Amino acid sequence: MLIMVAGPYSAPTEAERKRNLVKINTAAVKVVEKGHIPVVGVNAALPIVEMGNFNNEYDVIMRISVALAEKCDAILCLGTSKGVEMEKQAFVKKGLPVYEDLSEIP
Repeated sequence: MLIMVAGPYSAPTEAERKRNLVKINTAAVKVVEKGHIPVVGVNAALPIVEMGNFNNEYDVIMRISVALAEKCDAILCLGTSKGVEMEKQAFVKKGLPVYEDLSEIP
């Protein structure tokens, strides 16, 4: 299964954003260990945002993340945020699995 790993990323400081990204990527490793393929929207979006000159980087990150969510079979939500909820809705609308904990993933 392609499983989106979504968690809060945005934070006031670079150190907090890095910690958030580590948490997301650590969960992605565990998704691989369970035999699935993780998709992390922020990982796909950050290099593009860093190279570009966008008025609203958050919007670019979310456009990319939500587009990737549309291609996945399930989502693992690590907490909640505006962005996580936007990604989660792609799965709720389609009736696809929404996991709140790694232990729920088969």
